[in-house]
Amino acid sequence: MSDAERRARVALSRLAEPGDPRLAGLVAELGAIVVHDHLLAERELGGLQTDVAARLAGMDAEGDLERADRLGLRYVIPGDDDWPTQLDDLAAPPPVQGRGGPPLGLWVRGPLPLAQLTDSVSVVGSRSATTYGAEVAARLSATLARSGCAVVSGAAFGIDQAAHRGALAGEGATVAVLACGADRVYPAAHRSLLDHLGAECAVISELAPGCSPTRLRFLARNRLIAALSRATVVVEAAVRSGALNTANWAGRLNRPVLGVPGPVTSAPSEGVHQLIRAGVATLVTSGEEVLEMVGASGEHLVEVPRGREHARDRLSLRQQQVLDGVPVASPAHADSIARTAGLGLVEVRAALSQLAARGLVDKSERGWRLARDE
Repeated sequence: MSDAERRARVALSRLAEPGDPRLAGLVAELGAIVVHDHLLAERELGGLQTDVAARLAGMDAEGDLERADRLGLRYVIPGDDDWPTQLDDLAAPPPVQGRGGPPLGLWVRGPLPLAQLTDSVSVVGSRSATTYGAEVAARLSATLARSGCAVVSGAAFGIDQAAHRGALAGEGATVAVLACGADRVYPAAHRSLLDHLGAECAVISELAPGCSPTRLRFLARNRLIAALSRATVVVEAAVRSGALNTANWAGRLNRPVLGVPGPVTSAPSEGVHQLIRAGVATLVTSGEEVLEMVGASGEHLVEVPRGREHARDRLSLRQQQVLDGVPVASPAHADSIARTAGLGLVEVRAALSQLAARGLVDKSERGWRLARDE
């Protein structure tokens, strides 16, 4: 991409709120330079510049790029080698709450190449996470990170923070997508986390450096989290949680939505339970189960959990029938056991010998009884 295209996208990104579907559509159709120049040339009937043209003329895209470079940020746009092409899928689904479309570009702080996020999984959830939710999110994210999957989240309190820290504990990559400038620290309490991600992984935003977070910008940010990932895992979300907006975007992009169940009495898990109940989300309980969902066919298959195997499990039906007829305390002779089991004496004697060889029954002068371990 040319420097003119990059500057045009920087200027246009400051002109409108992130996720403006009309602007994204025009840029996709005409190109950023054409849209920028057309808007800059707009005049009212009296010959004065329109408000949009005046605002655009007052922007210093070159200065923004220079300041970003001093802050350690780079601006990545479609066509760059570092552009995560999965974001282009945002052109297909209709807007949600007035937000939609691919971003014009991404401001990035950190060395992680965004083009490597093809195997990433987003882990999102409630800011008011319970101890259970935070522990599950951290363990799940650590498993994903160890397998080579980057973990994408929003650096918020609760589940987001646990997801990032879990991925770091798993010695893998994790990416924070912010609803403010990538140079800013929000929330302020997560300065050490964001500084670490900016130094070792990546902090990204479609908002220019210095921009503040707003409610609408969080909604716009959620579509990026969903689009960057092969699947979205929701760990705890109340019925009005912003994490459900991210899950909605994942569903619109035909990406798997996965939900971690919580206690049925837990309000922070109520939104997740509704996703599962409606068939929107697939229930998962571990990182291994997430890997099975996002991996290629035949990869990361999870073994079906089974209870501990007992010696009785390997018995034939006849042997089980005889064993059920053997008394626990007072020994009984084979003919008595045969009557109880409803089988022939010869068959019962053979079965008792087999059961004794397995250590399931004991024989004494008074007859047969269950072994003490049984």
